[in-house]
Amino acid sequence: MSGRVVVIGVGNPLRGDDGVGPAAVEALRGRVPDGTALAVSDGEPARLLDLWRGADTVVMVEALRSRPARPGELHILSAADVASRTAAMASTHALGLEECLALAEALDRLPPRLVVHAMEVAGVELGEGLSEAVQSALPELIDRVAAAVRKAHGLDRRQ
Repeated sequence: MSGRVVVIGVGNPLRGDDGVGPAAVEALRGRVPDGTALAVSDGEPARLLDLWRGADTVVMVEALRSRPARPGELHILSAADVASRTAAMASTHALGLEECLALAEALDRLPPRLVVHAMEVAGVELGEGLSEAVQSALPELIDRVAAAVRKAHGLDRRQ
């Protein structure tokens, strides 16, 4: 095990609240231990698998749509949680996280530890900027992800 920790913000900042993952990663710069890899992805499965290659811990930050919508609500999901997620929640991408993790498992490329910090979002239509609800919840999301990264590095036993 390399001890490598990778944080991936999944989303598109040109699609409203779908930009919450990239916004969180940008805010983490300077707030996580040295050696933490920070990356942004559009969610395409092959690119995600490349980004986490060789990582012991992957922390993903993702936007989720839910029914009923509760924009700003935060979730922490394991790979198993993602696989068993109901139709009440969906990724904001054409190929969702469930499909990506299924592909990684089939190819034996799942990292030893993967956690998803997800925020429920309002709109993912074309346009820049986060909704008020998502913007308001962003600081808590960033704090939670930073704590998860510190824990992965063995620097913070609380979470």
